[in-house]
Amino acid sequence: MLHIRPGTIIDAALLLEMIRELADYEHARDLVVATAKDLQRDGFSADPKFRALIAEWHEEPAGYALFFGHYSTWIGRSGIFLEDLFVRPQFRGKGIGKALLAEVARIAKRENCYGVRWEVLDWNQPAIEFYKGLGATFPGEWKSVLLIGDALDRLGGE
Repeated sequence: MLHIRPGTIIDAALLLEMIRELADYEHARDLVVATAKDLQRDGFSADPKFRALIAEWHEEPAGYALFFGHYSTWIGRSGIFLEDLFVRPQFRGKGIGKALLAEVARIAKRENCYGVRWEVLDWNQPAIEFYKGLGATFPGEWKSVLLIGDALDRLGGE
């Protein structure tokens, strides 16, 4: 049986474990530098920077969604950015990913958001097909941009 619940501060270590599993899947484990304390501080403080949902299958942690708000100046409303959607391999094919995404969509509707945005790696064909099946669109003209590390330090230090 599937149960989806909001993440709490006691889930920080579990979230980090699944974040690392997602990074393994994306061939980027070495890029994960977050700690459980980082997640506790940033997700479960008085001013949380993100929210999380935990999916449990027969009371076993099966996956998670991690998301936060953003604002569209063109639409004049806030939206949700889905940072991570992950289902552990042994639980795939049970509708858990769709259920997590549906719960994020319900939250977006309840909070009068214009929509939900996220990114997918161009080689992740199973995820792309899954998202297309849900009716998601892929704006081809838009590219993700990331300013981090030395480049961020240089620009921010000017």
